Amino acid sequence: MRLVASGLTGAAGGPFDFSLQPGAAMAITGPSGAGKSVLLRMIADLDPHGGTVTLDGADRAIFTAPAWRKRVAYLAAEPGWWHDDTAPHFPDRARAEALMPGLALDPKLLVQPVHRLSTGERMRLALIRVLLNDPAVLLLDEPTGALDPHATSLVETILLERQRTGTALIIVTHDMDQAARLGARRFHLEAGTLTPQ
Repeated sequence: MRLVASGLTGAAGGPFDFSLQPGAAMAITGPSGAGKSVLLRMIADLDPHGGTVTLDGADRAIFTAPAWRKRVAYLAAEPGWWHDDTAPHFPDRARAEALMPGLALDPKLLVQPVHRLSTGERMRLALIRVLLNDPAVLLLDEPTGALDPHATSLVETILLERQRTGTALIIVTHDMDQAARLGARRFHLEAGTLTPQ
């Protein structure tokens, strides 16, 4: 599905105007505090903003917030967990377990206290949690920042597989090699302006 942002404004600056075709990727770089995470949150309708965001021509305003966030899914750099244990976050355990080998995760992690998970395990499990909704667009805030090279490669493989089936990506990353591996158009956000690179 095609994502279009038109006249998007908010704490990240703007106006931002861009479009993303199905299966395409967009990488956003910029200094700390420039508003990269805020821009993703604006697209996900988690932060106040002006302008419009549409998905295949359907304005975000016609969706309920949960319905929009299933289609346009945001994965924070430090994902939130609202239960002490992992199990309640994965009601469809069979589908979650099917994705775990691809991320080098043991299915036993689905019945663990969240505080016992490493940072990398939490990030990869949070990615699975998002993927289970089969989103049309993934908004990823440094999804491999806490991962070693092997885990990073596994995440990128899964993202590329999703792209091949039509999922679009907007990824905040400081790794230009990663942007290239994902075939992403590069943009730089600074002083409220998003500039193609």
